[in-house]
Amino acid sequence: MNGENLQSAWELLKEAYQYQVGGEYDMAVELYKRSLKLHPTAEAYTYLGWTYRFQGKIEEAIAECKKAIQIDPEFGNPYNDIGAYLIEKGEYDEALSWLERALQSRRYESYHFPHYNLGRAYIAKELYGKARHHFEQALKLSPDYTLAKDGLEKIRRKLQ
Repeated sequence: MNGENLQSAWELLKEAYQYQVGGEYDMAVELYKRSLKLHPTAEAYTYLGWTYRFQGKIEEAIAECKKAIQIDPEFGNPYNDIGAYLIEKGEYDEALSWLERALQSRRYESYHFPHYNLGRAYIAKELYGKARHHFEQALKLSPDYTLAKDGLEKIRRKLQ
């Protein structure tokens, strides 16, 4: 694969992301697919999955994340995203192992996300001590992360 294809694939990925952020999901899907055709990357598969999730296509989102993991098993985002999608489906036990793998991945900039999602899963399982631990870890990594603060507050109210 030549460098020109890779460069073009990244340009398409960035453009797709802008459409995704703007809520134009069909256009984002089209551009992510064009990026993947030029040069498959873990990022493009992960973000395509994220776009599918916004469209309510959870199974497709999970499938794209698994493709991302095949390309780069060290990229943390798809593990976290699969865990989050499984939480949405109410499959808390299944989500835990994916989220733990996100925490173990070497290439990841946002470890507070899997901690937060582990907190969500443990709240759902009524394991409040474990949930609190993970919300606190998320806040250590990202002190302004409002969702983790909200999670701790939810536990506090449940335990009153």
